[in-house]
Amino acid sequence: MAPAARRTSAAADEHLALLAARVAQVPTEPGCYLWKDAHGEVIYVGKAKSLRARMRQYVTLTDERAKIPLMMQVAQDFDYVVVGSEHEALVLERNLIAQYHPYFNVDYKDDKSYPFIAITESDVFPAIKYTRERHRKGTRYFGPYTDAKAARATIDTLRKVVPICTATCAEWKRAKRLLEREPDQAAVANMLLAKRCRPCFDYHVGRGPGVCAGMIDTVEYARHVRQVEDFLQGHRSKIVGELTEQMRDAAADLDFERAGRLKARLDGLAALDDRQQVVFSSNVSADLIGFYREETISCACVFCVREGRTVRSAEFILDKGLDVGEEELVGGFVKRYYDETADVPAEVDLPVELADAEVVGEWLAEKRGHGVRLHVPRRGEKRHLLDMAADNARHALMRYMVKTGYADERTNRALLQLESALALDAPPMRIECFDISTLHGHFTVASMVVFTNGRPDKSQYRRFKIQTPLTEANDFVSMSEVLGRRYAPERMADERFGSRPDLLVVDGGKPQLTAAIEQLAELGLDIPVCGLAKSDEEIFVPWDDTPVVLPSGSPSLYLIKQVRDESHRFAITFHRELRDKAMTRSVLDDVPGVGPKRKRALMRRFGSLRKMRAASEEELAATPGVPAEVAVAVWQALHVGDDDAAAAAGDA
Repeated sequence: MAPAARRTSAAADEHLALLAARVAQVPTEPGCYLWKDAHGEVIYVGKAKSLRARMRQYVTLTDERAKIPLMMQVAQDFDYVVVGSEHEALVLERNLIAQYHPYFNVDYKDDKSYPFIAITESDVFPAIKYTRERHRKGTRYFGPYTDAKAARATIDTLRKVVPICTATCAEWKRAKRLLEREPDQAAVANMLLAKRCRPCFDYHVGRGPGVCAGMIDTVEYARHVRQVEDFLQGHRSKIVGELTEQMRDAAADLDFERAGRLKARLDGLAALDDRQQVVFSSNVSADLIGFYREETISCACVFCVREGRTVRSAEFILDKGLDVGEEELVGGFVKRYYDETADVPAEVDLPVELADAEVVGEWLAEKRGHGVRLHVPRRGEKRHLLDMAADNARHALMRYMVKTGYADERTNRALLQLESALALDAPPMRIECFDISTLHGHFTVASMVVFTNGRPDKSQYRRFKIQTPLTEANDFVSMSEVLGRRYAPERMADERFGSRPDLLVVDGGKPQLTAAIEQLAELGLDIPVCGLAKSDEEIFVPWDDTPVVLPSGSPSLYLIKQVRDESHRFAITFHRELRDKAMTRSVLDDVPGVGPKRKRALMRRFGSLRKMRAASEEELAATPGVPAEVAVAVWQALHVGDDDAAAAAGDA
């Protein structure tokens, strides 16, 4: 190990030892811990049943998550808060993450307020509104929605079905102020408003219940509000039953005008149900949450199923990808999402089990007022819908990346990070990567893939058959040969091979890197080169015995792994192609005039070489696309040795 590397390692060990000594004094009660950097900024918040035991896993690096070693290099201090139970710790954890937005915690990519539909329940006559506000006491929120247009359309449709005031109505605001000034008049609010206010436009067109004109009392209006909330929770059958009963009562009382209005509302509900996808034959109410991840970014898609129908779907871009484990990604999102929504179903379906599922389930049950089941479906309708949610998350993430230019930004950062980490003179705009694929020395091939400006340049890909005779796998010899052929003077002068690379990557560790360095030295070329090991994603460089470790989840690591994986894919594809050809080779391959098309035509007609051998020259010539002279050649090739076999049989 180089002296500088030894000093760095010793300093890191000393730093962790100091933190470990302080962690030994932490209590064993439940609570939340906050890791901080040198500037006192909170970089990670977590909860624990035993603070000391959990924090010890960090300072001893026994936590297996990939991000922990990097995080503990950054962490210089910590704080903790003791609470009464693990359930209280979970609630506090969500509040602390929302307060500090730590870098290493999973959170929404865009720190923005998502749209909600809200009901102002604390008002005498509650109103509905579209809002992005932070949740206020006395207001019930439904959502979040990621499509603002869909949220507004839901309000518009809902008010056609159940007349309710909107919080943007000037007359409703006037009525609210009047009732706030005279709270003792709430019991006779409709009589007061009939004298003091005037009807709004919505009342005249049937979308408003007439609060501003005193046309409805608080008891009847409360029934409207309850129906609206049932609608937003997906309990459509309950509303249909109530409206149907009211319509029949109105018809029995010969109030046909009111019965007609109720019939129109029922028709509106039926039309809405026709547009919604029926996903379950049973009366299922659940949230199904699918995820899709890139290396540095991810997306969650929530399907809200109520009474067997998908009533809402929403997608959320998250700021962590594969640098956190799937359980942490899913758990972090579940806590953030249900911290903001009041619409908690009886079941939440997830792609993985959560370690703290029991605690999360208790927290959700408390929010809902009834039990909540966290479930991982393995098969059936729920598994199918969960996969569909994951597919929707993938499309949403791709749209986000295109819309924001995220891929371009990430690529630029990756190239700059590689320039710094590998001590290059400039960002590696052209990267060439080589990989060897073999089967115990047989069918040995090499691939060359090229990334230009951080993206695959498939027109520059090349593949090589290793010509050196091998009796066993030898990556050192194979790599030396392919680099010698690629960087030979005639190849370097060949425009078809493109320009000189800014960085040469070989798939493998120190042996492959040594082969590359020696071969380049023989050719008199000075090309920056590195080797990428498969196991720990370590990058071996010529100028240091200690491998370079790129930060987990960084754009540079994502790019270099993408280059390596692409070269491996290209090599293994060529290797399998050669192996498959060898396995399917037959006597027909040596017959002049028989190519792949005629071979396929003969095999389609006769089915096997045995049946083809039993056929006459005329039958072979009757095959479409096979001339008579080729049929004769095929017949002769199939019967080579027949005379010798007959003579041997006669001698016997």
